[in-house]
Amino acid sequence: MNAGDVMVHEVVTVGPDDEVSKAVQLLVDHDISALPVVDAERRVIGILSEADLLHSDRLGTEKHRSWWLEAITPAAVLALDYAKSHGRKVAEVMTENVISADEETSLSELAIILERNRIKRLPILKDGRLVGIVSRSNLIQALASIPSPSKQEPPVDRGIRSAILARLAEQSWTDFGARNVVVSDGIVHLWGLVGSPEERKALVALAESVPGVRQVSDEMIASYGV
Repeated sequence: MNAGDVMVHEVVTVGPDDEVSKAVQLLVDHDISALPVVDAERRVIGILSEADLLHSDRLGTEKHRSWWLEAITPAAVLALDYAKSHGRKVAEVMTENVISADEETSLSELAIILERNRIKRLPILKDGRLVGIVSRSNLIQALASIPSPSKQEPPVDRGIRSAILARLAEQSWTDFGARNVVVSDGIVHLWGLVGSPEERKALVALAESVPGVRQVSDEMIASYGV
């Protein structure tokens, strides 16, 4: 599995010329902690996170250095701090050095990047353009559905999984495939992206109807309305 398997495709973004107030409202409305900043061609030119908004004159939280510390602080750093605390446009407040990955980045590599850089979300790029985003929660959902390599799949579980895949192959309303279905002790784990609430419900119903299934664990990631 890699980033392309678990990423959310419909990413909430903001433009460099948008007002910071608009970005704040998007963060609140979508309950997210950061917004990729993209240009007209969806090239990522920055990212606006909650941390970028912490030192704002509107909140009364702008940085105040002692006179001696300010005297030895480079002018470029002072200018950047001022822009972040007083900026009204996204471009003035955003972080320009964006950490990203591509669709082929493995889950283990994604985990390392997130942990090493202490970030919660990672933009996924293709040919320099934004195609998705992976959050820590997306990664945890995917990793939780992967069976241990040392644990061999029992014959009953293999039969259940084969039956589910056979039924999926007959459906024209979904492209859910083998990599999205894991069966362990009669429990079916469904993970990955789905295109609508109706598809999600139908996939659960399909799995529940297969003989031998004890439970269906819905670990699917909604790509709609995100």
